[in-house]
Amino acid sequence: MITDPGCIFCKIVAGTIPCFKLYEDAETLAFMDINPVHDGHCLVIPKAHYPTVFDITPEDFAAAARTATRVARAVNAAVKADGFNLMQANGEGAGQSVGHFHLHIVPRRADDGLRFNWERDQKPGDMAHIAEIAERIRGFL
Repeated sequence: MITDPGCIFCKIVAGTIPCFKLYEDAETLAFMDINPVHDGHCLVIPKAHYPTVFDITPEDFAAAARTATRVARAVNAAVKADGFNLMQANGEGAGQSVGHFHLHIVPRRADDGLRFNWERDQKPGDMAHIAEIAERIRGFL
């Protein structure tokens, strides 16, 4: 498997950095975003390191899509969102802040005012609250 020792997501996959894990299989990992824009905001990554959509294999992209579908259903059941954005950014100009392919699952509320390029310099969310939301989501997986 391709890894990058300097990549924070590769370190999460390796277990050297903790996360609020939601789901894991042989190819993918889903975990809570610790800078959430809304309750239930989480990420799906391939375990192998691919910087962008231009680098990922079709097989690992398909695996990430399958996991995103499964996790999005669980998030929806847990937080009862009005809608969802599945977002994937490539490169700094698109707002990609970690150079490891990842899909954002972002629950939405009607008129929440969220723009696609949300502020990345916000303070981290409340870890106990993120853990509580993660537990609710895991209950639906």
